Amino acid sequence: MPQTLVLRRPDDWHIHLRDGAALLSLVPAAARQFARAIVMPNLRPPVTTVQAALAYRNAIMAAVPAGMAFEPLMTLYLTDNTSADEVARAAASDHVHGIKYYPAGATTNSESGVTRIERASAALEAMERHGLPLLMHGEVTDPAIDIFDRERVFLDTVLEPLRRRFPSLRIVLEHITTAEAAAFVTEATGPVAATLTAQHLLLNRNAIFDGGIRPHAYCLPVLKRESHRQALLAAATSGNPRFFLGTDSAPHTRANKESGCGHAGVYSAHAAIELYAEAFEAAGALDRLEAFASLNGPRFYGLAANEGQVTLERLDWTVPASYPMGDDTVVPLRAGHTLHWRLV
Repeated sequence: MPQTLVLRRPDDWHIHLRDGAALLSLVPAAARQFARAIVMPNLRPPVTTVQAALAYRNAIMAAVPAGMAFEPLMTLYLTDNTSADEVARAAASDHVHGIKYYPAGATTNSESGVTRIERASAALEAMERHGLPLLMHGEVTDPAIDIFDRERVFLDTVLEPLRRRFPSLRIVLEHITTAEAAAFVTEATGPVAATLTAQHLLLNRNAIFDGGIRPHAYCLPVLKRESHRQALLAAATSGNPRFFLGTDSAPHTRANKESGCGHAGVYSAHAAIELYAEAFEAAGALDRLEAFASLNGPRFYGLAANEGQVTLERLDWTVPASYPMGDDTVVPLRAGHTLHWRLV
């Protein structure tokens, strides 16, 4: 049984760093383990232009602690009105690496998202032409569709037609949660990939109802049944380069989680690589963690893998009950529980 695990420094291909005072708490947690991170644009107002993305990047860089190396990879928020010209500006920028699709109303701050995918055709055509990835929150928002089925229905009604219409469009299906999504990505023709979160590899939907309502285990897409968790873990540990690390670390203050209408999102950036190590070790696949965390993502995005390394040691430690988040606190994944790996 190994006592240490040395990995090429990983990247996070899906993270929420928020803005304002929260940045000062959230950026250091990400920077201590990840060299780069794809930063989500669902602020208020959303980041819809290259100019706004560069301003947000400057704010993030100002929050990186001295002595830490961290590069935020920026994204734009796709709307019904995103123009082909804005896509061209994004593709020409050294700092914008994708455009994010939120179905309107699907998750936190998604009110400005796409109402119908056809309305974004001009932007999608430009993205395919310029090779700019489309990062997709893969759910439908039809209230007639059961919340546990929204990803599966999305694959059939949105993603499959989109693939036929834009076969060369580079697509990342983010934070997949179902066996069907894992199979779709595995079998798809063309440039299709997926990110997987630590919570969807470690937890099933029972975690939301363990002894009562557990708001800090509530995220979107919602946790699914155990058979889906096992399928996701199999995909993550398969060695298939289409699957890579994306935490979807999405912190909300304790008050906004523990309320009459708690916000969706799990905070995992406090111990992300340790949590993934826990999942991979449970599957007997620690030897495949480096490719998943450090190599597959850069390959898909056309970037060089990082040169540095991180070291994990086998050491039991207890996750704190909360961490600072601006002037408030956030409750992390596995709060109060023991983890068996610790980032040195």
